[in-house]
Amino acid sequence: MKENLDCKIPRILSLFSGCGGLDLGFHQEGYKTIWANDFNPWAAKTFTHNFGDVMHCGDIEEIDPYTDRTIPDCDIILGGFPCQDFSMIWKRPGLNGERGNLYKSFLRFIDAKKPQAFVAENVKGLLSANKNKAIETIIKDFEDISPGYLVKIQLYNFAEYGVPQFRERVLIVGIRKDTGFNFIHPEPTHGTGKRPYFTAGEALKGAEKATFNNEHMNAQPKTIEMLKLIPEGGNFTDIPKDHPLYVKGMISHVYRRIHRNEPAKTIIAAGGGGTWGYHFPEPRPLTNRERARLQSFPDDFYFEGSITEVRRQIGNAVPPRGVNLLAQSLKPLFEKKYNQENLYIIGDRLKKMSIKERLKYDEQNHRILVGA
Repeated sequence: MKENLDCKIPRILSLFSGCGGLDLGFHQEGYKTIWANDFNPWAAKTFTHNFGDVMHCGDIEEIDPYTDRTIPDCDIILGGFPCQDFSMIWKRPGLNGERGNLYKSFLRFIDAKKPQAFVAENVKGLLSANKNKAIETIIKDFEDISPGYLVKIQLYNFAEYGVPQFRERVLIVGIRKDTGFNFIHPEPTHGTGKRPYFTAGEALKGAEKATFNNEHMNAQPKTIEMLKLIPEGGNFTDIPKDHPLYVKGMISHVYRRIHRNEPAKTIIAAGGGGTWGYHFPEPRPLTNRERARLQSFPDDFYFEGSITEVRRQIGNAVPPRGVNLLAQSLKPLFEKKYNQENLYIIGDRLKKMSIKERLKYDEQNHRILVGA
C-alpha cells in the first residue's frame, strides 16, 4: 500500500477549458487549476472571473508545451477537446473535420508534461464517428504517449450522477502506467434501483431569486401561443396536427418543455428557433441561470458575455456535479493511497478488446470487486 501523509493539492492543467465546468467539478473535490487555455475570449473571461488569473486565451495550436516555460508542471490534465465534428445532432465529419484533429494538441500537452493522469471529455457521437475508427485512433494515440498510459473510456449519462439533466458524454481517463494505479470509473448513483433522479423542478426551485445571468428572453407572441399547446415534458410534435401553428416535418428537438418530475433533456449550446429549452408551467424560454442550474452550476458562478454567448458557454460545459465522483475516484492516485497493480498487463488486455467491450470493462470489474 502506497501512502503519503504529506498530501498536496492535485494541480490541474486545463485545456479547451470553456467556462470551466469540468474544472469546477474537480475544484469542488479539492483540486486546483494552475494553468488554463481556451480560444473563446468570453469563455476565457468567465473562467478568469471564477478561477482567478490562470487563463491564457489564444489558439492552442500556436502554443508549444515543450518549450514554453510559463506552462507549469501538473498532476492531471483536463479538457474537452472540440466536439462539433463528432456531434450526433449535426452531420459529422469526425477526424476529417477541421476541429476533429484538435485532440492532437491535447496529446502534445500530455507528452510534454507527463501528468499522472488525464481526463478528456467529448460527445457520444465520438464512439461512432468515422465508422468507429475515430475513437480507436484517439485511444491508441493516448496509449502510445511515453512512458505509456492505461486508457479507460466510459459513456456517462450525467443524470445518473446527480445532474438534473439527461446528458450523455464520453469520458476518457488515462493513468500513467508506472504509477500502478488501476483507476475504475465510478458507478452511477441515481436511477432505477438507486437514488431518485434529481429533477428539473427541484433544480429550478427558487431560481427567480438568482441575481446573475437571469435575464428573460423576449419571446414572440407566436412562440408563447405555441408553448401553451405543448404539455409538460413535451415538444413541438405534441401540437395538434390540425392547429394553425403546427408545421409538418418539424423535428422533436425543438420547443422542448421541461417536466418538473424528471431531469431535463440535454441543454445545447446553439441553434435556431425552438432550441433554447422551455419552462413549465410558464410559457417562456428558460433563462441562462435556469439553464446553468440544470447543468449543476451554483448561482454564484458568474458568466461573462451576451445572453447568446452565455447560452453557448453553458451548453458547451461539462456539468460540475457530473464529474464529482470521477474526481473523488482519482484522489487516491495523488494521495498515494492505493494498492499497486501491473497496468502494463491490464493495458495489453484492454488493447485486445473492441470499443463495446472496453465500455463494459469497469462495469465488470465492479461486479468482481463486490463479489456479485
